[in-house]
Amino acid sequence: MNATRIAKALGERAEEVCRAYLPHGRRLGRYWTAGDIRGARGRSLFVRLAPPGVPGKWTDSAEGTHGDLLDLIRHRMGGVPLRDAMAEARAFLALPAAPAAGSADTYDPGEAARRLWQRCRAIDGTHAEAYLRARAIHRCRFSALRFHPELFYRDGSGVRRLPALVAAVTIDPSERPGHAAIVGVHRTWLDPRHPAKAAVSFPRKTLGRVHGHAVRFGDPDAGTLAVGEGIETVLSMVTAVPAITAAAALSAGGLGAFTPPAGIARLVVACDNDAAGESAALRLRRRCAAMGVDCTVVVSQAGDFNEDLVILGPHALAARIALLFGTEAAVTAGRKETEETVRDQMESSSVVSSNSSTRAPSRNPAGPPVAPLPTAWPKEL
Repeated sequence: MNATRIAKALGERAEEVCRAYLPHGRRLGRYWTAGDIRGARGRSLFVRLAPPGVPGKWTDSAEGTHGDLLDLIRHRMGGVPLRDAMAEARAFLALPAAPAAGSADTYDPGEAARRLWQRCRAIDGTHAEAYLRARAIHRCRFSALRFHPELFYRDGSGVRRLPALVAAVTIDPSERPGHAAIVGVHRTWLDPRHPAKAAVSFPRKTLGRVHGHAVRFGDPDAGTLAVGEGIETVLSMVTAVPAITAAAALSAGGLGAFTPPAGIARLVVACDNDAAGESAALRLRRRCAAMGVDCTVVVSQAGDFNEDLVILGPHALAARIALLFGTEAAVTAGRKETEETVRDQMESSSVVSSNSSTRAPSRNPAGPPVAPLPTAWPKEL
């Protein structure tokens, strides 16, 4: 029985699992509630016990993480390898022991991700590059991005083949110097006729061990690193300021769990303009403070920095963010905009230095700009 089947079997006995592994929680309607995945008292973790929805799926609203009951068991065991968590789950379910290594029933998501990566080709001149360019991203030919012309997509209606942008998720280079180990991949399925995401239920999916890791772009030895949620978000910043090094954590939960690599003296957090993004940025900023890493949080003017790039253009976006990286060249490029536009953008992006953040005035695409939002994080945070 593989991991997917074990997770499903655990979901069929979701309340039993919760009572065993989250004993300080309690049932609340169709959910089991607890303080967090570590079993504390509280009500920020919700585990679904019955339909509608998939029993056994959980979400931690405070940390922005989610998973199934096999993930929960793995966390409760201290983040052990998946093999050990599966053995624990089999014992709980009174199932036979795992088959010998090398059996056809053994599945390693990380290895599957690496095999998929080997079947992809460079992004140059492909439909994936056209997709990114359609979103105004013109700096995308990085070794961390590849293209698959016919990647399987599975949903309730069956299986089909679609083109896909595939990104390599790697560990912190300092963990294994000289070897950017691939631990997972991020897949974006594309419309085969148009440079846009495919019209499917979940056009983006990950495979492998991606939480807390990232897709990395640029010089790994740079002293300053930009990190954001989505691939398009960080590539928009790289398009505006080509000299920067960046990393995409792939989700708000991943951003909140990101750890700055060794050698990084300063982190610039590209925060999406929503509650989940702000919460993740605050968690990351606290981690940076504990590590002694200078951290600046900059919030997008629109929903995210790709929207900013499309709406404002690369020169205006460069004028907003270049000084965060000590890059004057992009500021000069930004002066091609009118003096008034540049002045407005620079004023809206006045960022407080060490461990600080700023928010530009929000734009309303249906009318004039709305009132400016606060320029500092709440004092209690």
